Amino acid sequence: MRLEAAETAVVVVDMQNGFCHPDGSLYAPGSEDAIEPSARLVERAREAGAHVVYTRDVHPPEQFEGNHYYDEFDRWGEHVVEGSWEAELVEALSPREEELVVVKHTYDAFHQTELEGWLDAHGVNNLVFGGTLANVCVLHTAGSAGLRDYRPVLAEDAIGFIEEGDREYALDHAGWLFGDVASLEEISLE
Repeated sequence: MRLEAAETAVVVVDMQNGFCHPDGSLYAPGSEDAIEPSARLVERAREAGAHVVYTRDVHPPEQFEGNHYYDEFDRWGEHVVEGSWEAELVEALSPREEELVVVKHTYDAFHQTELEGWLDAHGVNNLVFGGTLANVCVLHTAGSAGLRDYRPVLAEDAIGFIEEGDREYALDHAGWLFGDVASLEEISLE
C-alpha cells in the first residue's frame, strides 16, 4: 500500500500512561505492546516527510457531572484526569514541536477538536492509525475520519487492545465498512 507522504498523517491514538503503563488505571498489556510499533510508525512518517498527530484522551474531573447518558467515568472508572500523570503520553512517544497533539474528551478525536481543520490546512487526505484501544478510540476516530472523506488505514500491528478479539473485531469492522487494514510492512510512505 503506497501513500504519498505529503498527503498523509500518522495518527497515534491515546498512547498514554493510563492505558499503556502497568501503573495506569486502565492498563492493558496489549496497549503496552503497541508502544514500540507505534514509535516505529512515527519514525517512518518522520523519515518520509509525512505529518504526525498524537491524540490524548483527557477528562476534567467534573466533565460528566450532570450528563444525561454519556459518562465514561461511570463506564470505565475515573481515568486520564486532566493534569495527571495518567493523561500524559508515554515516554517513548515524544511529539516534536511541529507535530499536532489533539486533546480530546470523547472517543472520537474529531469531536469538538481542531483535528479536521489542521488536517485540511496541511493538505492531508490519508490517515494511518496506530495507538489504543482498537475497538474504542481507534475505531471511533478512524470511522469518523472515513465519514469526513479521509482515507483511514489501520496499521494492525501498531494497535493496542484489552482482548485480542477486540482488535480483531475493530480491524474487521473497519476493513469492511470504511477503511483499509494493513501491517506496518505493507504500508509504504513515499
